[in-house]
Amino acid sequence: GRTFWVCNTVYFLDGAAYFGILNILTLFLGHSIGLSDRWTGYTVSYFTAAVTIGSAILGGVVDRLGVRRTMTLSIVAALLGRGLLAVAPDLPESALVSWAALTLMAVSAGTLTTAVYAGVKQVTTPATSAVGFSLLYAFMNGGSLVEAFASSFVRARYDVGGVFWMCAGITVTYALVHVVGFPRREGGPVPREGGALAMARAANRSWRDHALTRPRFLFFIFILLGVRTLFAHQWLTMPDYVTRAFPPEVGARFEWINGLNPLIIVFATPLAAALTRRVHVVTMMIIGTFVSASASFLLVLGPSLALLVAYEIIFALGESLWSSRFYEWVADAAPPDKVGVYMGVAQVPWFVAKFTTGLYSGAMLARFCPASGPQHTGTMWLVYGVIGLTSPLGLILARRWLAAGKLTDA
Repeated sequence: GRTFWVCNTVYFLDGAAYFGILNILTLFLGHSIGLSDRWTGYTVSYFTAAVTIGSAILGGVVDRLGVRRTMTLSIVAALLGRGLLAVAPDLPESALVSWAALTLMAVSAGTLTTAVYAGVKQVTTPATSAVGFSLLYAFMNGGSLVEAFASSFVRARYDVGGVFWMCAGITVTYALVHVVGFPRREGGPVPREGGALAMARAANRSWRDHALTRPRFLFFIFILLGVRTLFAHQWLTMPDYVTRAFPPEVGARFEWINGLNPLIIVFATPLAAALTRRVHVVTMMIIGTFVSASASFLLVLGPSLALLVAYEIIFALGESLWSSRFYEWVADAAPPDKVGVYMGVAQVPWFVAKFTTGLYSGAMLARFCPASGPQHTGTMWLVYGVIGLTSPLGLILARRWLAAGKLTDA
């Protein structure tokens, strides 16, 4: 229906705008705002962590306001934040302005994610949800892919600010798509059960049914913390690693290298979801997280364009095996009127990963991959690879417990 395709189109274009800024945010903060490596890491960590904690705190907004109105508010916040960030270098106290702009963008990204996933759940059935959610995840990565190949050309001609204005223009485009295309009679709040008895029962089980009381659910989402740190390094570490450790011609096109990830995700995620829809979620988590984490050990051998490309391909293949299935499961496990809450709680480990990774990524770059002086990048990636492996190893150790009953503990 129209709701499904509007959600996918908005998420596609928002993915382009969001990753268009995120992929070069460290370069912008270091070059245009003048922050040090350490404070650049802190700032990007704040932004990405705020996206996730905003999703966790504001996840229930979509349950109360409905999908359509939540998306409207998210898009307005995104447009204001991206425009403000683009003009930040020309304003007094540019660092503070950047933080304010990133805060607006974080609120937008956090609420928009829960809204579009809730929208897709409302218009899919159990038989079509796996493909529906995989398409949504693929569309978001498709937007990132398109932007990755356009960004380097725009950056070469108009610098980083030009890319940010391009992302603001993309936001205007999908705002129009949403306003014109989203059906007025769809995307409202999910009605709760009526009647005094039903309301009393709902109140009695509200805490018992909350995501925070489900031990398997909590373990399942938090054990992915290790491999999620590797996702954070895609924007916290990779831009400076490529521009510092590789020849200038490679650094000038690092967006193309990053673009390999969404290129593979776009095609591999729906295919993997269709082929593995009958495979247990835990099995897919073990396989996918192991593949993603193992890719980091390729970079231990030192800077090499061939190994860097292989890393991006293998990492993306692992991501395609588990990421969309994870979000599908969270949405399906949640009660119909608590999708936003469950999606928000599932984002908490993402928040922890983004926040903690940013605390040490700048220091690790300064120590092992400085802008000038001797570099030891292999040691840096060895540490990151070991951290990533904690996820598949933890899942393997807890496999029997996780498989003993439904992950929801229902």
